[in-house]
Amino acid sequence: MAKRREPGEGTLRLRKDGRWEGRVVIGYDDKGLPKTKNVTAKTKPECEEKLERLKEEYFRSAEKIRADMPFGEWIDYWYQTFEKAKIRPTTQVIYENRIYDHIIPEIGKIPLNKLTQNDLQQFYARLKQNGRQIRTHLYGNGLSDSMVRSCHGSCRSALQKATEEGLIPTNPAIGCKLPPKKAKEMQVLTQAELQRFLMQAKEDGYYELFLLELSTGLRRGEILGLQWDDLNPETGELHIRRQATTVQGALQINEPKTKASIRTIILPPAIVTMLLEYRKGISSRWMFPSGIKEDAPRHPSATRDALARTLKRAGCKHVRFHDLRHTFATLALANGMDIKTLSAIIGHTSAETTLNIYTHITDDMQRAAADKIERGFGKNSGSIGEREAEPDCGEKTPRAADFKPYTGKIRKPGTGGIYMINDHLYEGRFTPTNAYGERERHIIYAHTREECEEKLAERIAQVKAEIKAEKERLKKA
Repeated sequence: MAKRREPGEGTLRLRKDGRWEGRVVIGYDDKGLPKTKNVTAKTKPECEEKLERLKEEYFRSAEKIRADMPFGEWIDYWYQTFEKAKIRPTTQVIYENRIYDHIIPEIGKIPLNKLTQNDLQQFYARLKQNGRQIRTHLYGNGLSDSMVRSCHGSCRSALQKATEEGLIPTNPAIGCKLPPKKAKEMQVLTQAELQRFLMQAKEDGYYELFLLELSTGLRRGEILGLQWDDLNPETGELHIRRQATTVQGALQINEPKTKASIRTIILPPAIVTMLLEYRKGISSRWMFPSGIKEDAPRHPSATRDALARTLKRAGCKHVRFHDLRHTFATLALANGMDIKTLSAIIGHTSAETTLNIYTHITDDMQRAAADKIERGFGKNSGSIGEREAEPDCGEKTPRAADFKPYTGKIRKPGTGGIYMINDHLYEGRFTPTNAYGERERHIIYAHTREECEEKLAERIAQVKAEIKAEKERLKKA
């Protein structure tokens, strides 16, 4: 009979897939079967190192784990040991905000085996009443329903793990009464708003970004993470391979969150043509490069500010960048795109997710289909879903035909253009015809309008001199 290994010794083996696996026994269950943890690596030395680290971390922390430990210590151990490695950096920030800013300060001192459902219920009530720590002048003293539910989710998961480890008999978080789950209100731009919005975006220098968004429904991080190598101009294929996100203000480039998000979509020929023309003025590998940092995409917050500014100038209602994604999906469904195709384009895990989000649109489509069927049978001249024309409410919304985009100061020909990116960044553009008869774009950035004017004037003088010299050289050649 093989000798039973003592907990903590560990084993190494080469797996069939070519990777090395290290496994350590951490104990035995009631039936005498071993409970193990494992690590994997490409090489044996790397696997040995990871196994030793696992053994050290687990057995050092296991000595502190006990039923009467403070709940704050347990939820910290649960997060650091079981959750943190599984989630993305952006999600880690959200988890840590809940745990270290709200949960531990409020109920962290209560012993794990003494924490009751009543303790949790009172904690959630305090969060709802006065749990907000920042921007209280904007949003009031209480946290949102979704934040309260998120704090409950972390508590419930941590306590469930405690029951699995045999530290507590039952999970006190099960059965707690929570605020109702509410979906965020979806807003989409109307046809007239879209026309005014794109007219103003062209004036503001964001036309290509926003038009591509409205043609594809990409997430903000996905569209900012695009590089020119992701576009195949011959087939119109656009490959979604990465996304640009921020973690505590710092820009990070990551893979999309799910496998469904890594996808290829086909762009309309007109969009491909627009992007190829736009590319002539871009010297970066990024499709929408940063105006501040070299070899980096545009920052998500700068894009958010640009959207708000363009919407305001165009006389449109304020919407989030994600609502441009909703606008694309709404238009796609209204124009006959099936749910399965739309789900694949926008990167949902399943068509069911798309259906759940856009139920109101598909309901309208079903009514329209019912109307067509009824008219087909010729039962009456009206229709089931036919509605009377909506009365004029007297709203004076500017029509696209009458809309004149905000252009700022009228500039003389040959002096370029100045665009305000945000409250501390200005962009200067000069697009002359070069010595070969082709248009070329030159872009500079500055922190003030005055500085931008000065730098742009210097750049224009330099470019004009270069073009003149090249023309003279061509004449002599």
